Amino acid sequence: MNPWRLRLLSQLDTLGTVRAVAQAANLSPSSVSQQLAVLEAETRTQLLERTGRRVRLTSAGLILARRARAILDHMDSVETELRGFGDEPAGLVRLGAFQSAIHSIAVPTVTRLVREHPHLEIELLELEPHESVPALRIGDVDIVITTTDFDELPLGPDLDLVPLGKDPILLVVPPEHPAAGRGAADLAAYADEPWAFDMPQSYMANLAQRLCRQARFEPRVVCRFSNYMMTLQHVEAGLSIALLPGLAVDHSRYRVATRELATPVTRRITAAIRRGSPPRAAVRAVLDALRHNPDPPLPGHE
Repeated sequence: MNPWRLRLLSQLDTLGTVRAVAQAANLSPSSVSQQLAVLEAETRTQLLERTGRRVRLTSAGLILARRARAILDHMDSVETELRGFGDEPAGLVRLGAFQSAIHSIAVPTVTRLVREHPHLEIELLELEPHESVPALRIGDVDIVITTTDFDELPLGPDLDLVPLGKDPILLVVPPEHPAAGRGAADLAAYADEPWAFDMPQSYMANLAQRLCRQARFEPRVVCRFSNYMMTLQHVEAGLSIALLPGLAVDHSRYRVATRELATPVTRRITAAIRRGSPPRAAVRAVLDALRHNPDPPLPGHE
């Protein structure tokens, strides 16, 4: 069985359609279908069946797709061992992390690791929680830094989780705003304010929408940014207010004020890997470094 074709089958189980697999693999849908047909021939087993215009996995296809993840992980582990480094971390590890964890958690960890392990290569990708867990499940990354609080995409028993810390959600306002410097914020008092939001369906956009609706108002969204720096600049200019994770707020660069919420909301930050065969030495090294970070991130407050 060709490992590349096994990965395509595994991606079909996760992503649901041939078209989605084709986009993820940078192939045409017809090429994906051809490769899956070859895999059926290699295994002498019907792996796919058509239902109308769509293709779905048979029972045998589901079994092979889910075993394929463990097979591919094991092959990566064997390949690393054959390089002759033994237990010394070596090879490529792909680490996905959400935006505010990049500078506060991922970059310090990667800097320390590549200095300690010269044969270790770490590829760092910015992936928000709604992107990182699917990428982990289909094998596009080896480890992700995510949150267990993303209700739209629960973390299941197919993943092993390592808690890394907690991070409060804060109300962020311009420094001259009447609310600056006061106590905990009741969101209902900000129903008429202009709001800056993250992109639709992202973790923070969904969370902010939910918190505003729980406070019994529909926020007036005047801008949407996929970058927290742009959001902070917009708030600093007095054009909006926002709800942001504490890790995202850099008081050394932006003149903004933050307030905790009257009903505190805290996201739990975790690292996750696919459950299966024991992780290879390089993945273990990155996971251990994240777990034992000597400088845990401390979000700034005012």
